[in-house]
Amino acid sequence: MLRRAATRVLLGALAAATLLAPGTAAHAAPTVYAAASLRGVLPAIDGSPTYDFAGSNTLQSQIERGAPADVFASADPTEAQALFREGRCARPVTFATNVLVLLVPKDNPGAIRSVYTLRRGGKRLAIGTAGVPIGDYTRSLLRRLHLSVALQVNTVSQEKDVASVSAKVALGSADAGFVYHTDALATRGRTREIRLPKWAQPPVRYQLCAVKRHGADTRGAQAFIRRVVGGAGRAVLRRHGFGLPPRG
Repeated sequence: MLRRAATRVLLGALAAATLLAPGTAAHAAPTVYAAASLRGVLPAIDGSPTYDFAGSNTLQSQIERGAPADVFASADPTEAQALFREGRCARPVTFATNVLVLLVPKDNPGAIRSVYTLRRGGKRLAIGTAGVPIGDYTRSLLRRLHLSVALQVNTVSQEKDVASVSAKVALGSADAGFVYHTDALATRGRTREIRLPKWAQPPVRYQLCAVKRHGADTRGAQAFIRRVVGGAGRAVLRRHGFGLPPRG
């Protein structure tokens, strides 16, 4: 009888060890590297992962150097697709869209009424640096509007991510900045947004992929991606001001 009891204890210990082994359902939540503009929405969809928010190009470089990411969420397909071509992540999926706006402080000290105000000098403009999605989107939009001169005569700050651009405007350190509509919503009360012509908008698409690396939490990454692209995740994205791609 004592032998049978000891056997049951041993089997129970083995089962517990199996449940706690890496790669099983009890494994720690995945680590998600995500674009700065997703700082407010992804934790609202799933609060369990460890998040690292920064410019998409910075996160791409970190993953290429072996950073311990399980999921990558980019504000531009360029970075996610580059990792996919390199064999560093599974095929990316588009899960959200956005539009650019011109953000100004609530009291609008620069008296900026439209994007065309920026043709004149004397305005303190904050933009994303080249290579960062918001910076590249901004330059694309201004080229379409034939307003690239605005960068030459007004830029006082080039930031590493969109959150930094928003902060400059909200703090009054810039008269205006190009950000996503969702960032304008996040700073509402301290700023206001000026809409930009639809025909000049670049296509802003966010993509997700599961990172391929030794020791990656593949199961956790796939579960996280399913939550984001599923019905509940899409509802949260919409509430936060993001656009949604067609299902599938």
